[in-house]
Amino acid sequence: MFYILLLISILSNAQNTVKCSIVTSIGEIQVELYPEKAPITVNNFLKYVDQKLYDNTNFYRVCTPENEAARAIKIEVVQAADLSKDLLFPAIKIETTEHTKLKHLNGTISMARAEPNTAQSSFFICINDQPELDFGGKRNPDGYGFAAFGQVIKGMDVVLKIQSGQNINQVLISPIFIYTIQRNHQ
Repeated sequence: MFYILLLISILSNAQNTVKCSIVTSIGEIQVELYPEKAPITVNNFLKYVDQKLYDNTNFYRVCTPENEAARAIKIEVVQAADLSKDLLFPAIKIETTEHTKLKHLNGTISMARAEPNTAQSSFFICINDQPELDFGGKRNPDGYGFAAFGQVIKGMDVVLKIQSGQNINQVLISPIFIYTIQRNHQ
């Protein structure tokens, strides 16, 4: 009986995620999103995906130990999809890691923002664990952190290739093209 309940639990948890493919000019990244833990953030991301607004964008920013050397609080991420203002949906309410219990671990996908409740289209993927991006972290002076909403499940080698690109002040000299981001239909 225990094994049947365990199997049901595993299957029901697997059905409560959404998988997407980020197809880039250097390879594919598969992500799993958690709509039950971060419904506002996942819904926002999927609006951009479903309307193909991430298509033909790029990964344009990288944070590395080298280009973060002068900062007190260092992070390692790759950032994408800074859309023009006319393509943006309204900013969303921040779902902090304190609320969602999702942490900024290696491969976490999260929304970029300036102030709390300003995230729109731009997202980033963590390289290595980044606790300073969680609620209470010191990377952002307001202490709210960023809204984690999913995890890379395949393609971290592509993320690392993006991070290794030549950059000037964290901006990639040759941005990595995103052909499309699409839902994987199970």
